[in-house]
Amino acid sequence: MHLFAYLHAALSTRLAELRRDGERGDSPVPTAVIIFGLVAAAVIVTGIVATKAQGWMDAIPDPAP
Repeated sequence: MHLFAYLHAALSTRLAELRRDGERGDSPVPTAVIIFGLVAAAVIVTGIVATKAQGWMDAIPDPAP
């Protein structure tokens, strides 16, 4: 019975410490939104660069046979 009382006291103390500590870091949601925005920007920039490069390569005349 002493083991259960000890575990209950230890768990209660730990939960109280966790509730009391208000600064526990940032939520993962804003971080995920920022990462999604950066990925979207990277995809757009990559698409623009690929389009420009393809247009540049298409402007090169074919070699004469």
